[in-house]
Parts: sequence; C-alpha cells; structure tokens
Amino acid sequence: MISLLLSLAVLLVGYLVYGRLTEKVFAPDDRQTPAIAVNDGVDCVPMKPWKAYLVQLLNIAGTGPIFGPLMGAVFGPVVFLWIVLGSILGGAVHDYMSGMISSRYGGSSIAELSGVVLGKAVRWIMRVFSVVLLVLCGVVFVTSPAGLLDKLTPDWMNGTFWAVLILAYYLLATLLPIDKVIGKLYPVFGVLLVTMAAAVIGGIIFSGGRFTIPEISLANLHPEGTPVWPYMFITVACGAISGFHATQSPMISKCITSEKQGRRIFYGAMIGESVIALVWAAAGVAFYGATQLLNDALKAGASNVVYDISTGVLGTFGGILAIVGVIVCPITSGDTAFRSARLILAETFKLDQKPIRNRLLITVPLLVIGGLLTWFAVTNNNGFQIVWRYFSWSNQTLAMISLWMATAYLVRFGKKKYGSLLTAMPAAFMSAVSLTYILMANEGFGLSSSVAYPAGIVFAAALFGVYVYMWRKPALRK
Repeated sequence: MISLLLSLAVLLVGYLVYGRLTEKVFAPDDRQTPAIAVNDGVDCVPMKPWKAYLVQLLNIAGTGPIFGPLMGAVFGPVVFLWIVLGSILGGAVHDYMSGMISSRYGGSSIAELSGVVLGKAVRWIMRVFSVVLLVLCGVVFVTSPAGLLDKLTPDWMNGTFWAVLILAYYLLATLLPIDKVIGKLYPVFGVLLVTMAAAVIGGIIFSGGRFTIPEISLANLHPEGTPVWPYMFITVACGAISGFHATQSPMISKCITSEKQGRRIFYGAMIGESVIALVWAAAGVAFYGATQLLNDALKAGASNVVYDISTGVLGTFGGILAIVGVIVCPITSGDTAFRSARLILAETFKLDQKPIRNRLLITVPLLVIGGLLTWFAVTNNNGFQIVWRYFSWSNQTLAMISLWMATAYLVRFGKKKYGSLLTAMPAAFMSAVSLTYILMANEGFGLSSSVAYPAGIVFAAALFGVYVYMWRKPALRK
C-alpha cells in the first residue's frame, strides 16, 4: 500500500516539476495554433482546455492503461517503477513534444514531422509504419469489446456481429467533424474511465484486509521465468510510454487554442493515464494474490480479468462498470486510431479533408482492411494474442522514433539546445528495448539474450553517438 501511495505522489510531483521543465525546454509562445489559424470545421476545431484534456486522455488511454499494466503485473510489483519513471521521464515528455511540435507545423502528423527534421526517407518509413500501427490498434480495440459482448448476448449476436457494428461506428467517428461525435462523447467516457479506476482501487483499499497491495520489489516474479528486460517494457506499453500517443497528440494539437495549454493537456493526460495504469497493476497483483494465478487468468483474456476484478471487488456495481468500461474504452481508442490513419494518408496524397468525398476515399479502404484483420482475430483462437504482440512491439518502436524526432527538432530549432537531453535519454532507452525485444521474441528472431542484450546496447549507443554529433553542429531557428 505504501508503495502505491508513494508512486501516486511521485507522479504528481513529476507533473509539477518535470512537466514544467519540459515546458521550459520547448518554450511555448503566443503564436496562433491550427485551431485558430486554420479552423476548417472538420479536424482543426477550437476546443475548451478541459474538454481537450478529456478527449486526449480517452484518445491515448482506452483499455491501454488497463490491459497492459495487468499483463505487466505478472512480473510483480517491479512494474510500479516502470509505470512511474517511464511516464514522467519518457511517456509524458513524448506526448508533450509530439503535440506541441505538431501544433507548430499546422497540426501535422508524426510522419510529416519526422520528414521535416529527419529527412524524406524517414517520412516515408513513418507513413507506412504509422498507418500499419494504427490499423493494428483499431483491430485490437475492436476485438476485445466484441469478444466480451459475444459472451453477454444471445448466440446470434456473435463476435463477428459485434465487430461489424463497432466498425460501422468507426466509419461515422472517422468521417464526421471531431466536435460532432468525439468532442461530445469522449468527455463523458473520460469521466467513466477515471471513475472505474477510482472505484476499483477504493474497493481494494477498503476491503477490510481481503486484498493486499504488495510493496515494490526488484524481484522478477513472472511464473514462466520471462525476463523483465525487455519484455515488461514492451508489455506495459500505454501505461508508461506509447508510440500510439504520437499519432493521437497531433489530433488534439489541431484543437488547442494556445500553446500554453500544452503541459496541462499533453503532459497531464499521460500522467493521468499512468495513475489509471498504477491502479490496475495494483488491482491485478492484489486481487489474485500471486502472479501465477494472475497469469493463468490472463490466458482466458484480459477482458475476463477486468470483469472478475471489478465484480470481485465491487459486486454488481463493479460488474456494470467493468462491462461498460471494457466495451466503451477500447472503442474510443479504435475510432481515433482510424481517424489518425485517415489524416496521415490525407497528408501523404494531399487530399483536402473538408469534402466528405475525400474522407470516404480514404476511410472505406482502411476499414475494409481493419475488418479483414478483425475477422482473423475473432475467428482464430490465438488471433488476438498474435495481433497484440505485433501491436505492442510496433507501438514501442514508434515511441523510439518519435522521441528521436523530438530530439532532432530541439537540437535544430530549440531555444535551449541542452534541453534535448530530455528526449534523447528516453529515446536511447527505448531504442535498446525495441531492438532487444525483436531479436529475442518468438515473433521476432528468437535469438538468445547473450546476442540480443549486447546488440540492443550497441544500437542505443550508436544512435546516441549520432545525437552527440548533431548537437555539436550549429542550431537552426524557426
């Protein structure tokens, strides 16, 4: 319990201190944001700060800070350290820089920003990589609610039926102006996500001793002996740092009305997500009491674990919260995933998105591809796990690239060149994580740790060396 409370306190201090340092390095000013300068009535639309915060929270969260931390909790309470430090030093910095740099370039996507600061070749790599990640994300967040609804409804309403219905909603949310569906529903769903987490942790704390939240330990308690490095850092994903957020922050950068709102909205939303992640990681280890039991339960599906924890801690009320949360929250990440993919493709092919015909030209093929992958995930026993593993790795790799993009921007255009260390350090760390994982994982090259560990370190060191070389060159100003 003490470790959880200290972790929550550190997150708050991190927002107040490290968040302000991050803001100081970027140096927001009074220039017009896309919501004011463009204001196209579709994607660039002014939004009140509190609403922009809740929309950003739902965009980046969904079930990410629930499923990821629950699977990360299988390693034991060591997961608390990664959620807290990963968020303050990496995830929140990543989200803030992605959103604010995007705002300075008219709300451009992470792919276009990468092209501006890292070159044309990187732009094309990021275009492909981002769209693939976003489609995978959309599929992941169709499959989980469809699977739960399949269990709760009559036989004729199977997983395929619900997947089609969810994809139909995605069509509307992707096509319509951001303030018509997302801007109206997301603030409500954001409150629901926070309420769900608060109710669960409150039920555990005031359970009369039925549940015990373990204290932080560096021991690896994974029952199958899976090493903490690099697997835990990939598994937790959205609860600490996530490349998916780099595709979402530019969406809200089109809606903020002042650069000075950035710390509260971008950095603050990531800290909020990490609070939710801490709650669910703690709930996982406290409810099951042993990582072996939690691991066994997860094999039946993360949605089932959320349902069991909620009903076990809160009874019928918890069951209702779990059902609504596990159904609604992933859908709110899936629709913005497809929306972001539409915007990236629109930039690529230079299609003005004000005419609905142009939006349809991109949206329909995207959803067809997403539908085919969803069918695979729903109709195959291990389909969801396969899609999730590839999503997790590509997600963290995108975070690595996004952080290097922000680093290059700060070196070339930043007012405080030394401040680029704030992004360079987590960028190097995630470089080591991403390469080590893909070299070791079964879905990667399956190499031994004696090969993967040194390769990851050398890769990160080489990229950091390139950064040092860039730092020594004269800075530009824009």
